[in-house]
Amino acid sequence: MLGAMSALATASVFLDLLARDAAAIEYDGPVVAARVAGAGAEELAELEAAKRVALGVRATLARSRRREAELVALFETAGDLAALRDLGAVLKAIVTRAHTLIGADVTYLTLDDPDRGDTYMRVTHGSVSARFQSLRLPMGAGLGGLVAQTAKPYVTSDYPRDARFRHTNEIDEGVGEEGLTAILGVPLVLGSRVIGVLFAANRSARPFARHEITLLASLAAHAAVAIDNARLLQATRDALGELRSANELVRAHSEAVERAAAVHDKLADLVLRGGDVEGIAAAVAEALGGGLVVVDADGVVTAVAGEAAGPDAFGEGLGEGMSPAIGTPLGGTADLITLSAATGHAVRSGDLVVAAVAAAAEPLGALILRVPETFGDVDQRILERAALVVALHLLMRRSEAEAAERLGGDLLDDLLAVPVRHTSTLVERARRVGVDLDRPHIIVAADAAPADRSRAHFAAGRLAKSEGGLAGSHEGRIVLLLPGDDPSATAQRVLSALRGGLAHPVTVGAGGPKSEVTAYADAHAEAVRCLGALHALGRDGCAASPSDLGFLALVLGGGDPGDVVRKALGPLVDYDAKRGTDLLGTVEQYFACGRSLGRTGEALHIHVNTVTQRLDRTARLLGADWQEPGRSLEIQLALQIRRVMGL
Repeated sequence: MLGAMSALATASVFLDLLARDAAAIEYDGPVVAARVAGAGAEELAELEAAKRVALGVRATLARSRRREAELVALFETAGDLAALRDLGAVLKAIVTRAHTLIGADVTYLTLDDPDRGDTYMRVTHGSVSARFQSLRLPMGAGLGGLVAQTAKPYVTSDYPRDARFRHTNEIDEGVGEEGLTAILGVPLVLGSRVIGVLFAANRSARPFARHEITLLASLAAHAAVAIDNARLLQATRDALGELRSANELVRAHSEAVERAAAVHDKLADLVLRGGDVEGIAAAVAEALGGGLVVVDADGVVTAVAGEAAGPDAFGEGLGEGMSPAIGTPLGGTADLITLSAATGHAVRSGDLVVAAVAAAAEPLGALILRVPETFGDVDQRILERAALVVALHLLMRRSEAEAAERLGGDLLDDLLAVPVRHTSTLVERARRVGVDLDRPHIIVAADAAPADRSRAHFAAGRLAKSEGGLAGSHEGRIVLLLPGDDPSATAQRVLSALRGGLAHPVTVGAGGPKSEVTAYADAHAEAVRCLGALHALGRDGCAASPSDLGFLALVLGGGDPGDVVRKALGPLVDYDAKRGTDLLGTVEQYFACGRSLGRTGEALHIHVNTVTQRLDRTARLLGADWQEPGRSLEIQLALQIRRVMGL
């Protein structure tokens, strides 16, 4: 009875240890306690036997729990892999989960490369060697090559010394640099084909247990399916992407055709409504999104449009210092224009596209576009159509200009005739062409070299049209009738409009303003006298009115003596008239006495201080430079003209 009771007590002790999952060392406790209590040999033997049974049960339970945990982890892994859609993410998840499940130092995965006939390192976890991470394994080489070739798991606890595998220097050096010793490899099998190998490796000579091999093989099976699913999904995505791209191409082509048609309609509407080259250029630049420059047949800029067409936008590669300013020549594109005219298509060079503007065999100019990044074939066709529209526009404007020049020239000839006849008829004729002769007008005469006369006439006609005036030829000169009351400013404006693109200087003189039909001949005479004065002074290429030349206009054949005197001495005349002083007489006597203060005072019978005070007043009225050589000469001549003519 005591023996039975002792056996039950022993079983109860070990069952209690099993129940609370005690550590293995605690199972020695009952044996040690019995030995201390002086238990006999038979009782101690029973305790030892019971301990072994309990430890066996404990190990069995531990294996079951571990297997359960592994199965749970494997199930979770399968779920995670199934949820992933990106191949790279799937592969990364496989090696990461293998690292967690097996507890290896390094896990990695290789995939077959059908194009090169080998396998390559695709993804690693725990690796520190860049060389190892970039390894490629020939079929049959190394443990991985053997696994891929045989489709069976292989394991080694000491890879460097294992003679079962075909070693290569490249593989051995990579494995050695990573410091790996024990390696387990299982195949990734899809159907009857091995698509890769999943590895677990340790840096110590630790053999892998059977359950670890089974676990890694199970993970590899799930991984192979996940990889195949990811590849199929990627292939589907690629197919959808290609379909989407095809749809995008169709849509883009349709939009491009619609855009080209819309631009063409807009350009045609501009021409029909009488738009100018600047408007056409702006519409093209807006449609194509680049900077556009329009040049004429001589390469001179006639229009600039687009945000990218700033002062330096076309400088690079077109000649030093070139810029697309209107009226200036644009170099560096002559060969491209010639090629475009010969082929009938736009020509591209770098970031420039040139489309020649021509009518039959006659060159009329070109469109030069600094292309944006999105420039394509449709944009090129739009540019080529725009060149045709510009050619049509230029031909129409040429016909209009020729007709207007004939009408304007005849009207100008009649207005400048001496004597003027049929003034009422002239006013009506001017009104019909949009010129209001009741307003003050200025007559401008310009001399241009014979080689430049045609271009200058065209520019003059364009300016006259824009300002509501007339332009034509008279007595061998270019003559303009322009509304305004400032002949100096008008002369400068005409000079700027005419000289662009000319090979020789153009000289401009202005007369007026006049507001009577019978006075335009006098204004023309003033303009011609100004021209003569400018030529006599060697100032070809300049512009002036009689007031700009001062006494020189009188000396050289132009100007009114009263205007000369007034300009030079007007402040002194007004001052003497208001205050009853004689500053004019003092200044005249001062020059007559050779600018001597003392002799001037004696001649006028006044003190030298008084002379000084009067001259100081003169300086305040005429300016501090009134005694400078050029200015004093003008003042002295004006004094002489005033005295001789009694002004």
